Amino acid sequence: MSDHVSHTESVCPECLQRIPAMRVTHGEETRLVKQCPQHGAFSTPVWRSTHTATVFKDWLRPKTPSTPPTISTSVDKGCPFDCGLCEEHRQHSCMALIEVTWNCNLSCPVCFASAENKATSPTPKEPTKEELIQLLETTMRTTGGCNLQFSGGEPTIRDDLPELVAEAKRIGFPFVQINTNGVRAAHDPEYVTELAAAGVDSVFLQFDGLRESTWKAFRNADLREIKTRAIEAFAKAKIGIVLVPVISPLINKDEVGDIIRFAIDHAPAVRGVHFQPISYFGRYPVAPADAERITLPELAEELERQTDNLVATGDFVPPTCEHALCSFHANYIINEDNTLQLLSVPKKTCNCKPKPAAEGAEKARSFVRSQWAAAELEKKPQSLSNELDSFIQQASIRRFAISAMAFQDAWSLDIERLKGCCIHVVAPDGRLVPFCAYNLTAADGTTLYRGK
Repeated sequence: MSDHVSHTESVCPECLQRIPAMRVTHGEETRLVKQCPQHGAFSTPVWRSTHTATVFKDWLRPKTPSTPPTISTSVDKGCPFDCGLCEEHRQHSCMALIEVTWNCNLSCPVCFASAENKATSPTPKEPTKEELIQLLETTMRTTGGCNLQFSGGEPTIRDDLPELVAEAKRIGFPFVQINTNGVRAAHDPEYVTELAAAGVDSVFLQFDGLRESTWKAFRNADLREIKTRAIEAFAKAKIGIVLVPVISPLINKDEVGDIIRFAIDHAPAVRGVHFQPISYFGRYPVAPADAERITLPELAEELERQTDNLVATGDFVPPTCEHALCSFHANYIINEDNTLQLLSVPKKTCNCKPKPAAEGAEKARSFVRSQWAAAELEKKPQSLSNELDSFIQQASIRRFAISAMAFQDAWSLDIERLKGCCIHVVAPDGRLVPFCAYNLTAADGTTLYRGK
């Protein structure tokens, strides 16, 4: 079979300098291949598919680039070194992340932020409430009002987080989410009530599996009981819950079906599952082996296999907002017998007419606001005089989303994907930086943006 080759750019995992790269498809596998003049050749699998629904070249979706509404930095060194955003960026902000702390109440081996348990490590200077409110105001001006996520570290270690949520709502952010491990929520339900009263719409709840060994591998602690108690607290407070598992082919790949079933059993409090195939940040002096990576199509196929066709690989479609190679999603209704009825339209053939990037961003923002917030269990239509009204009410309550996002590390970074990013971290100086650029580290742990 002849190779399919497309050209892009990447960075050297050793020195982080920008270098040419190619996506080379041979058979069922697509690899990102690149060579640094100083540090040699690198080759990383980015797409492995055995299913006709996820063939690499058919999955791609053209978009008409859309310059962000506010340009904060000039083009000097070129992507990924001028983030702010610069005029070469091709997508608006769908979600802005503000890190309210660099500390955590866990010490996880897997962490984007390299956060540490403040009880066992020096405490860095925390941003003040006033500084964070200023960041909120700056973000509102630069984005025009996208969805917002408070992150960290572990944001719930801040006692004033409810006040920050209230400020975000006052400033005008339509959707406020908290990225959390759930530890404080499990032990302090009154704090969860305060968050709900302040206006929290949703939580991204770290949830890696159902086995003790999985939790100890990822989080250095058996957190199963804590996660259950956290779900109960958020559900009681009517805060929408999205379970967020990191998936490693060596640790918990065989648990994805059980995670889906667990989520369905805890619906409608749990609104969906957002999988994150493991990426490699921090110190990795030797490139992660091919067997240490799981790609999006492999994850989709595992979901079909492990759920006994409760979901199908062909259910999943490319994103409307970010680059097509970054994620997939499918939307369902949970039936009375806990089976799933597909709502989103399966991908049959490529509609290759370019779609405006800004249009995709607005669709994504609207979907997140409607799906990830808590189901309105108390709300009833004016009249349930016919079956259609009843169906609409039940459909709203029992909607369920499955999605996945493949974050890029120094080996897999594709600058074309990065330019289409719609998830932006708000740097301490107010600049918007694409998530994968902000968290990027060289093989020795050197960062490109974080901490600088």
